[in-house]
Amino acid sequence: MGDMMAVTFRSIFEVTRAEWLGGLGIPEEDIPDVVILEGSWWRAERQKARLQHLTDVRELGFPDIFWGRHGDKKVVFCMAYGAPRAVEISQIFAQLGCKLVIQIGTCGGLQSHLAPGDIIVPDVIRCEDGVAEHYVDGTTINAAPHWIARAQSALQTQGRAVHIGPHVTFSSLFAESVEMYEAWHKDGLLSVEMETAATLAAAAKYGVPGVSMVVVWDELTAGRRFMDPMTPEALAELEISNEAVFAAALTLTEEVT
Repeated sequence: MGDMMAVTFRSIFEVTRAEWLGGLGIPEEDIPDVVILEGSWWRAERQKARLQHLTDVRELGFPDIFWGRHGDKKVVFCMAYGAPRAVEISQIFAQLGCKLVIQIGTCGGLQSHLAPGDIIVPDVIRCEDGVAEHYVDGTTINAAPHWIARAQSALQTQGRAVHIGPHVTFSSLFAESVEMYEAWHKDGLLSVEMETAATLAAAAKYGVPGVSMVVVWDELTAGRRFMDPMTPEALAELEISNEAVFAAALTLTEEVT
């Protein structure tokens, strides 16, 4: 064989701090205290609603990543649907030194006692999303105990039903099967969604704590999915809790030191 040209590979893990700051278009002093991620199909609607609670909002150098202020804290907010997108945002800002990463969104309830509008604050998250496994040793990632407790308090102050327990992050809503639901249910998992494990795993790789607050939408044990009709009462509870998790995220932001 003839001589082969030398190749030089470079992974995203090797992108420097200066390069990230340059790409984002922020100076060191604007590195956020807190990063809030939300997974939803309704990107434009949710984004508009969330950003109105922040001041000095601007989009950064990469699309759909917004910087703003909440009081004296600097916040980055991003609509990030699915683990592959969520991990990007978490990794960038955890590597830069943010102090807390918060995941919000909706989930499917895997236990019969859960109702639409109930809020799950996962403590141990099973990594079945295909992304988190590259950041952790083993098959699970833990949320930060201190922030679990603070999230529970902030949500209960708003009158929300809160459940702390095990959760699974899976790669695709559309690829979930009845057999998976049955297995997860029997294992005692409370809920399933598509971002939490990746978000928290990437943050943990850089020593940044993370917490998740996800609202029960699908009643999986009753065979009701997000496209199926809901009672007006259940729909109202869902909407109240969707607002409550963001309000709680801002409360946690205020507590970051």
